[in-house]
Formats: sequence, structure tokens, C-alpha cells
Amino acid sequence: MNTPIPASIVREKISESRLASVGLASIRELNRLVGEIETASGQRFIRMEMGVPGLKPPEVEIEGEIEALRWGVGATYPPFDGIPELKQEMVRFIKLFLDTDVAPAHCLPTVGSMQGCYLAMMMAGRRKKGRDGILFIDPGFPVNKKQARVLGLNQESFDVYGYRGDKLKGKLESILATGKIGALMYSNPNNPAWICFTEKELAIIGELCTRYDVIALEDLAYFGMDFRQDTSIPGQAPYIPTVSHYTDNYILLISASKSFSLAGQRFGMTAISDALFESTGDGLEPYFGTDRFGYAYIFGGIYALSSGVCHSTQYGVAALLKAVNDGAYNFVTAVREYGDRAREMKKLFLQNGFSLVYDMDEDQPLADGFYFTLSYPGFSGVELVEELLYYGISAISLSTTGSSRTEGIRACVSMTGKDRFEELEERLKAFDADHKQGLRAIETSG
Repeated sequence: MNTPIPASIVREKISESRLASVGLASIRELNRLVGEIETASGQRFIRMEMGVPGLKPPEVEIEGEIEALRWGVGATYPPFDGIPELKQEMVRFIKLFLDTDVAPAHCLPTVGSMQGCYLAMMMAGRRKKGRDGILFIDPGFPVNKKQARVLGLNQESFDVYGYRGDKLKGKLESILATGKIGALMYSNPNNPAWICFTEKELAIIGELCTRYDVIALEDLAYFGMDFRQDTSIPGQAPYIPTVSHYTDNYILLISASKSFSLAGQRFGMTAISDALFESTGDGLEPYFGTDRFGYAYIFGGIYALSSGVCHSTQYGVAALLKAVNDGAYNFVTAVREYGDRAREMKKLFLQNGFSLVYDMDEDQPLADGFYFTLSYPGFSGVELVEELLYYGISAISLSTTGSSRTEGIRACVSMTGKDRFEELEERLKAFDADHKQGLRAIETSG
């Protein structure tokens, strides 16, 4: 059986990796394995395993950083709760695009949204005695669960796809009513499924967070990237959906990596509701020396983790946010390319025997965006990840994301430009032709 990537090379590199299961490998482990296969074979993969932005950073941010470095900010420590210019633009940004009011003191920069999520779980899981549980509304980003484990927090989770709409209330309440949950976490749009919560669902989450005094950790890593409606005009409806309209128990986590194509600068934004920031918690003092949530967040949390975000990056993002807020730069238009890629890539997969796994938001089809999910008859997701390596295609298994849909894989569109669609189509045709005949590279490459 001849596959696009020589089977002997794939098998050799898998063996050398010592992975117990390729399909259950972490994203970084799989990324390394694919890189080694590429080097050994001399052939480029269709890389869909990592959610790495594939577009250039905005010039306004680059120039803002360069200018700040020329001022000499690289020689001084930054304020670890954010420079004033940045905090003010964060306030404007959240108001103009989410229609939510947050005080400047409660808007904080973090070293990427990854650190923002870690910090938010650390604080939320220690706010109230006996409430050290984090509820993950899955599927979700696998590393968030690892973060909770490192923090020593308890975890609960469920796959939300079977509990959309009105069904969500009963499921959530059955868990929150135990009194053991300090916070719940979800991404919206969702990584990996790209489902987006409806206003009804966000209202349910908000209502229950208020009733049971649980913090909603809303991960907006793909801010504005539900391209089914235009949320790109500052201060003009429709606004980006958010739980902050339905509860005061929220922490918003906004990433600059995807929406602003700034993954390399490791910048995230955290916005804590005014009411939550000013609240107290009986579990905080042993860890942070105070029972004041906001004070503990800054002087006990951020200060201990990083002592602040890169000084020049703060100035660069402040310049970028100002341009966005003033209407001089449309960040949504800049990343619509991802939606265009997803639409075409989905077609190619569907034409070659694959099916979508997560495909609906209640009564409407999912948006085309950064991710989509796939299955192929006769394969589990874990098996499919490994089998696709022989065809020069990499993805991750949904089993690693808390999904109950074990037949699926997650595909990311960011690293596959339109110039590679023809090559992707050829590889998918080869895969489909082989497997319609019942052939498997894993079994036949002796």
C-alpha cells in the first residue's frame, strides 16, 4: 500500500516517540512528532493539530511596540496590573464590542490568555471554603484541565452538546447545587467544536452562577470570530454575546493571539466584574493575606505569577486597541480569512467520505471559523489521528478535549492557506480510495 508519506518513516518516528497512543497525545507531543516526520520525509503536512494563528500581526501594534522600545520602556519594569493607557483602551473595547461596563482598575493584562485562565481558576477555586471545584463545560481546551490539576483543584465536566438550549439548565443545576463548585469554564466560540452559546444558554449560565454564587470564567479566545453576524462595528449592535449581560459573577478572558494575530507576543486581557472585584471570600486569606478578591487577584496572583506583561507589548496592544476602538482598524475583517478557509476545507473533507461531528447551534448550522470537527466511518478519533499521518494530514482526537464524541477529530484551519487546497484534496482522495477498499496503513505497512 503506497501512501503519500512513506509508511516506514511514519512507523519509525512513531516508535521513536515512545507515545503510548498517538491519538491520545497532547497537542505539543503530536506537533513534535509531525515535525519529525516532515523532516525525515521531506514532505510538508497539512498541519491541523495546533491552533496557531496563520496571519500577520497588525502594523499598528508592531509600530506601537517599536515606538515604546525607542522611548526606553525595555529598561523598566511594567506596572503588573497594566499601564494606564492600556487599561483605558481595554475598558473602551469591552464596552464597544460587548456592551459591558468594567472599571479600568478591574481590567488586567496577562501573559497570554493561558496565564489568564490559570490565574482565574487559581483565584476562583480558593475564593470560598469548600468550593475548590472547577466545572468544565466540554468539549474544551485540554490544557485548562491540566492547569486545574496543577493547582490541586477538583474537576467536574460534561459534554454540552447533548444539553443545548433548555436542557442546559437542569444539567448545570444538578452539579452547581452540590455547593462544591467555585467556578465554571467554557470557551465561546468553542475550542474544539466551534459551537457558540445562544443568548438563551448564556442567560441560563448567568442565572445559575448568581443563584449558586459560582464564577463564570468566559474564555473569549476567538473574540468576534462567529462570522454569521457582523460584530465588527464599535459601539453598534449586534454586540458579541457574553454572560456578563446576565450575572455579576464573571471573569472575561480575552486573547490577542487569534483575533489580533499576536500569538507570539503572549498577551491576554482579563476583565473582572466590578461587583466580583470588590467582593470578599473566606478562603482567600490563607493564600493571599487578604479576603478582598480584587486585591488578592492583583497583589497575590498576578504579582506572584509574572510581575507583569512585557512592557513594550502593553504599549503595542494599547495602540492596537485604540485603533480598533476608534474604528480605524477592523480586526474582524482581518481574520475572516479563517472562515473562508473553513468553508472550503469542510467541503473537501465531506466530498471524500468524512462527516461533521458537531454541526449545529440549537437550530442553526455552526459558523465557519477557526476549527471544525470530523469523523470517518469505521474509525475512532484516536485511530483516525494516527491513520491520517500516513497521508500527510495532522489533527487531534476529540477524546483529549472532554468530548463524548469519541469518533471525532478536531481540525484547525489556521496553517492551511488556499494555495494548499489542491494538495489537501489529493491526499483526501487517496485516503478515501484506500479506505473504501478496507485498507489501513497502520495494518498493511509491514
